[in-house]
Amino acid sequence: MTTRRRILALVPFACAALALSAPATAGEMQPFSPAAFEAAQKSGKPILVEVSAPWCPICKTQKPIIAKLSADPRFKDLQVFDVDFDSRKDVLRQFNARMQSTLIAFKGETEVGRSVGETQPEWIEGLVEKTL
Repeated sequence: MTTRRRILALVPFACAALALSAPATAGEMQPFSPAAFEAAQKSGKPILVEVSAPWCPICKTQKPIIAKLSADPRFKDLQVFDVDFDSRKDVLRQFNARMQSTLIAFKGETEVGRSVGETQPEWIEGLVEKTL
């Protein structure tokens, strides 16, 4: 019984370690990790940072729009990083993001635009186009 508890106690740490070491896959949303973000920046890839919360209705509207754009061949190299608004306050400070539903676009290491609370697919697409 004690061994099972110890193993179960380690599961969240193992999952976090796997998430941090996973390479950024183009077009696929992944949890933000400093190492993966830095690697994407250094490679000059287009990047979209999405600050979201599971309870946010605007975020829920943005997610399928971003997923659809990620599937578009024009954005085949786009790296999408999801920052949890409730648990990643350190990252929010890093990006100076004060609200959930914030989208921050990067072209390599340069921020090229940001949007807060936007749900119009055309406007989100316009923001993502700035990353190319």
